[in-house]
Amino acid sequence: MSSMTRRNLRNGLLFVSPWLIGFAVFSLLPFLLSLYYSFTNYDAVSSPDWVGVGNFSQLFQDVLFWKSIVNTIYYTAFAVPLGIVCGVALALLLNIKIKGMVVYRTIFYLPSIVPVVASSVLWLWLFDPQFGLINSMLNAVGLAGPGWLVDPSWSKPALIVMGLWGVGGSMIIYLAGLQDIPQEMYESAQIDGAVWWHKIVYITLPMISPVIFFNLIMGLIGSFQYFTQAYIITSGGPNDSTLFYSLYLYKNAFSYFHMGLASAMAWILFLLIMAVTLLVFRSSARWVFYGGER
Repeated sequence: MSSMTRRNLRNGLLFVSPWLIGFAVFSLLPFLLSLYYSFTNYDAVSSPDWVGVGNFSQLFQDVLFWKSIVNTIYYTAFAVPLGIVCGVALALLLNIKIKGMVVYRTIFYLPSIVPVVASSVLWLWLFDPQFGLINSMLNAVGLAGPGWLVDPSWSKPALIVMGLWGVGGSMIIYLAGLQDIPQEMYESAQIDGAVWWHKIVYITLPMISPVIFFNLIMGLIGSFQYFTQAYIITSGGPNDSTLFYSLYLYKNAFSYFHMGLASAMAWILFLLIMAVTLLVFRSSARWVFYGGER
């Protein structure tokens, strides 16, 4: 290498060194240490004691471990599709050119920027079975409201409904995808006699399928790591009906100080998310269309 090339390389490394140091200390090192701790009995105080695959064997025999997986899969199976459907439907409505549409878009987007803790406390009040606004409205029309967060049968559906509160974030992305569709395609379909639902099925959905694919991946990753709302509102109850995987991982790490067990859970979660993501990527060739492909 010439002296100028070496100097440019040195200067470049100096400029990126703060990020490299931060990445090595706060990301790469914890990543590698968690892999080591997953094979040890570690409580964050005493020295790690090597147990091999003992943590994984213990987890596979833990009833709460499997229940947390079932709760997480339940939430993912309903929350992610509902979020996509509601986001696309809302984007279609907000893509209509009428007066004051900017105001409507802002109103629907605002909930997505409300802090999670604040919105969780708000929904905790709304879901109150005796004094909450939702059951009060149901009682006003002669319907008996459910127990919501205090009923094991309704606790997860309540959190799913709460998740739709922030659908405005994905709605903005869908709206951007809708506005990128050439209007000539709709005009040609109109000339050919296509009705509105033909346009949605054969033009709109295929053209925004890359956006749907992106939100699907992000929604799956986020739902498998669902934690904050369940921790604030229910702490896993009632009867462990909202004990999601990340919440159980947190309890093992910071309530029971089973750091080795929590590290093993983190790696299982990593592999599970990786497997689901790869599966969705493999299936995307059948329903995601790019650059006019059909």
